[in-house]
Amino acid sequence: MFYLDILFSLLFSFLLIICILVGVAF
Repeated sequence: MFYLDILFSLLFSFLLIICILVGVAF
């Protein structure tokens, strides 16, 4: 469960960074 929680937080951070990069690029 602990690893799953870390995995979800990492995935969320990754998606958030991609959204910001796409927003800046376009």
